Amino acid sequence: MRKLLLLQALFLTGAAAAGEGMWTLDNPPVETLRKAIGFAPDEAWMQRAMHGAARIAGGCSSSFVSRDGLVLSNHHCVAECLGELSSAKKDYLKDGFLARQRSEEAACPAMEIDRLERITDITKAVKDATAGLEGTAFKQAQNAVRAKITAECAGKEGSRVRCDVVDLYHGGQYKLYRYHRFQDVRLVFAPEQQMAFFGGDPDNFNFPRYDLDMSIVRVYEDGKPAHVEEFFPLSPSGPAAGDPVFVVGHPGSTRRELTTAQLAAERDIELPARLFRSYELRGIIERYRSEGAESARIANSDLFYIENSLKARRGMFEALVDPALMARKLQRETALRAFVAANPKLKATTAGAWDDVAQALETFRAFRDRWQQVEVGFAFQSDYFDIARRIVRGAAERRKPDAERLPEYNESALPQLQARLFSAAPIYPDYERLKLGFGLTKMREVLGADDPFVHKVLARESPEQMADRLVGGTKLGDLAVRHALWDGGMAAVEKSDDPFIQLALAVDPEARALRNRYESEVEARIQKGTERIAQARFAMEGTGVYPDATFTLRLSYGTVKGWKEGDRDVSPFTDFGGAFDRATGAFPFELAPSWIAARDKIDLARPLNFSSDNDIIGGNSGSPVLNRRGELVGLIFDGNIHSLGGAYWFDDRLNRAVAVDSAAILEAMGKIYGADALRAELLGGKATE
Repeated sequence: MRKLLLLQALFLTGAAAAGEGMWTLDNPPVETLRKAIGFAPDEAWMQRAMHGAARIAGGCSSSFVSRDGLVLSNHHCVAECLGELSSAKKDYLKDGFLARQRSEEAACPAMEIDRLERITDITKAVKDATAGLEGTAFKQAQNAVRAKITAECAGKEGSRVRCDVVDLYHGGQYKLYRYHRFQDVRLVFAPEQQMAFFGGDPDNFNFPRYDLDMSIVRVYEDGKPAHVEEFFPLSPSGPAAGDPVFVVGHPGSTRRELTTAQLAAERDIELPARLFRSYELRGIIERYRSEGAESARIANSDLFYIENSLKARRGMFEALVDPALMARKLQRETALRAFVAANPKLKATTAGAWDDVAQALETFRAFRDRWQQVEVGFAFQSDYFDIARRIVRGAAERRKPDAERLPEYNESALPQLQARLFSAAPIYPDYERLKLGFGLTKMREVLGADDPFVHKVLARESPEQMADRLVGGTKLGDLAVRHALWDGGMAAVEKSDDPFIQLALAVDPEARALRNRYESEVEARIQKGTERIAQARFAMEGTGVYPDATFTLRLSYGTVKGWKEGDRDVSPFTDFGGAFDRATGAFPFELAPSWIAARDKIDLARPLNFSSDNDIIGGNSGSPVLNRRGELVGLIFDGNIHSLGGAYWFDDRLNRAVAVDSAAILEAMGKIYGADALRAELLGGKATE
């Protein structure tokens, strides 16, 4: 009981338990680190960590591991590239990929890697621009100041510079993150998917693990490998149990500072709806995959993503239905509200903030389903429609001054948007028919067969008939057609007879109206409320606490350690021998032929995966694990099952990060894959062991 009370006290006061926290690199917990592990990185260490880490724009972390632009990340972070480069004749997801010389490195369509260069506090500029404004006026002013700041930051270097305005502490602070942008990214190495995801869904978010979930790409500039001054050399020996380790990566999103009303909305509405839709979509895709080897190859990446998301969201839902978690959240919120009530100045500005957030969420209930179907695009689940919407909205938005555009069409955002729009990745018509038919069917089910919008979209067609007509009549798979429409602007768009362009034009007015309503009645009100709550939290706790994750660079500290699962002690390490012992010869516990052939060469006692008590979340996939010398000793690829509740709180007793050991990467590349030149580059050109 005493231990429970102590944990609750720590939670209520905002104090961080050992290992807890995803800290921004401009506000590291120096004194906490010094007390917890006897070592606090200095400014030079932090600068090197900032420039050695990188972000894959699609949602993963990564890091530079050689002077010539090699970037290390997870296999599942380049699965899209592997699928886009594959064909019916060569499946790189199944067989793996190795460029034995640089001329064989293959360009990844639309992949972008960003390296953080500088963080600047712009809180005053953003808040001054929105002061006293509500609803639509607030959102328009916020968009305008963001566009101005990012445009000034990037200047004329948009092809090589990316600037993002980042909201921290739910509006408590705003920072400008300036990145070096690399858009010429080429695949160098990836093992077979069955070894990157050995154990499949049964082992996913579990431990022990036996995965080589890694990949290597190289960034180029001006047609040559980019020269990188700061990178992380791989440690040949990896870490030992009890070693302090640091994860430097880009956690996607946590919800530890949401109000109890926001958490209840996630528990009661958002997560159940997402889970139900994903279960249905998984069934549709699994049926398609069963039609043959080529169908299985085409749908492989989507199925992996859906199954991974399902398990993560189930874990989040289970955390929120735990009464103890909600009780802790309510206790902390009650303590903060009491602090506000006792301070006359804070009470005058903040007391109603929680009610404003709750009322905005209640407003959202009335049109949430329609907003998701029409504006988010659930109804039009197709790559062709995504292309059409970008072209249609791009034609309208690019005619406006930068400050008046939708943020995704600001000049600073166009390089990445255009890279995706003009990606040479193949699109498979039969698969598009399936996905679009599913989306239209769900639209009719959710909104109702008599809904005016459903009538407008389907007219007298069934979802399957409409999907067949649109996919059969579109020419958007042709890059030349896309370029002509984009370059031709609204005149070319309005003349187009492409059925997907016509659909995007037809639904855009209602989609924009729903977006405007969401931004003015829901998003702006929540933002204003959470800004006020954040200021109250700063007044009570100071700024010596970490903000929720926002897919921006963070530092997490911890040690290599296992945990106690009931009466069982879980060791922090697995080894190659364990993978062979676990193999059954049948999916998902089937070893690749390359591993079976190399068994006698491999040091079976060599560590393969390890666990640590670092605080991570989705988006940390591909993060480097560093020792105090700044050497890469591991590669984050997962968490244990307990970490799924990490979106809402961190339990240092049970939450664990899971990584590939650096020694395993070097062992596999040398003895299984024969990638000797690449291995030597990872070791800085040193002789192989």
